[in-house]
Amino acid sequence: MNQTVITPVRIENRLVELSKEIDEVHAALSKAEMDYHKAKSAFELSIARSRIVTGNASNKMRVQDVADHALLQCHDEFHTLQITEAMVKAARANAQRVRTQVDIARSIGTSVRASMDI
Repeated sequence: MNQTVITPVRIENRLVELSKEIDEVHAALSKAEMDYHKAKSAFELSIARSRIVTGNASNKMRVQDVADHALLQCHDEFHTLQITEAMVKAARANAQRVRTQVDIARSIGTSVRASMDI
């Protein structure tokens, strides 16, 4: 069994690495959220246009039929919106993962320092 000695220096190095990773994760999350809001805006505008066109048709349709027809016409925008929403969720989960690793490293650091004082 290979045991690695955990030292305060190794913990500090890991915290520095995590600090850099936090910056990268934040940038990825910001981009994902920007892409999401662009996709959401495009979808909402497309769906509104489609509802107006469908609602102005000569045949009478129920409100749900108009909404369903509009959604079918805007399926590409809808898929893009769903994908970008998933990317935002994944970026947020990744940010939480890094935060958890920072908390763990801090906890281990405290434990190591305490054991060195004994």
